Amino acid sequence: MGNSRSRSGQNVCSQFLPAERAEMERLFATLSSEKSSSSTSPRVQVLAAQLFSEMKLADGKKLLGPQWLDCDCDQAMIEDWVFRTHLVATFLSVVIHRGFLLRLSLGLTTLVPKRQVDQGQEFESVLDVLSVIFVNSHLPREQRHRWHLLFSTELHGHSFAQLCGRIPHRGPCVALLEDHDGYVFGGFASCSWEIKPQFQGDDKCFLFSISPNMAVHTCTGYNNHYMYLNHGQQTIPNGLGMGGQHNYFGLWIDVDFGKGHSKAKPTCTTYNSPQLSAKEDFRFEKMEVWAVGDTSELNLANSGKSILDVDPEAQILLTVSGRGLHSQGLREPPDNYEEKP
Repeated sequence: MGNSRSRSGQNVCSQFLPAERAEMERLFATLSSEKSSSSTSPRVQVLAAQLFSEMKLADGKKLLGPQWLDCDCDQAMIEDWVFRTHLVATFLSVVIHRGFLLRLSLGLTTLVPKRQVDQGQEFESVLDVLSVIFVNSHLPREQRHRWHLLFSTELHGHSFAQLCGRIPHRGPCVALLEDHDGYVFGGFASCSWEIKPQFQGDDKCFLFSISPNMAVHTCTGYNNHYMYLNHGQQTIPNGLGMGGQHNYFGLWIDVDFGKGHSKAKPTCTTYNSPQLSAKEDFRFEKMEVWAVGDTSELNLANSGKSILDVDPEAQILLTVSGRGLHSQGLREPPDNYEEKP
């Protein structure tokens, strides 16, 4: 992951790649410098600005960047910043361990999950290492150790049917995309996606933006429209959505793949998020979905689903070829199955 291409079957985070380590060093330099170097990447500056924006000054104002660090910061303000912003605390732990050369299992790799791509595939992610660190730090702790790629337009094509065939019943997921204007944003689905015409999920879900600004937008409690995934219906919207309501989602990927919208006037009712994309109705070429936490294959197996149940494209191909869905009626019914009279 990151700007370098990664081969599948490798846990690329057992050690940082040289380009990733260089990004980390530039981040630490930016956090401790009064001026941003011309060689500092925009993503480094964005993350540094986001971390400083979490600091609350005594007069209620927020820091705009490292250049404001000559203001008076009392101990209570620093403690609040470190303990309230867990990513700051993690960075501080890394700095202390490196500075004192402590021989404990804590280093830069503590910040980044193991990222896995299926065997035999090469992949270049939209996210660089700093973006992964930022998103991963906001996930539930038990899901921060591993990311497994489920879907990518680069590998699996521009197909909503492929998306629907690869992400349901795979556990919590991070979905993200880059629109044609270079804005990068997405959402965390805390529950397995299911194809159905009802909203799903819980209040652990959130929306986020990576570029041009880094931010996380959590649930407001106004409604329970956390997640939505529908396909093959004629009377209600078909697509993937998070937050808001039908035809007015905080984040929407249309069944006409490559199109979407992010509507918020002034903010999304579910997540209090602003418009995430450059334009309200946007187009995109790059999209990724990552399962986070324990292996996603186990979630699929425990769901009792056949691959045909979650792959509409496979169902269509079988039907068109005249082979039919022969396993239907032969498998054991699920535990919650009730026979209709």
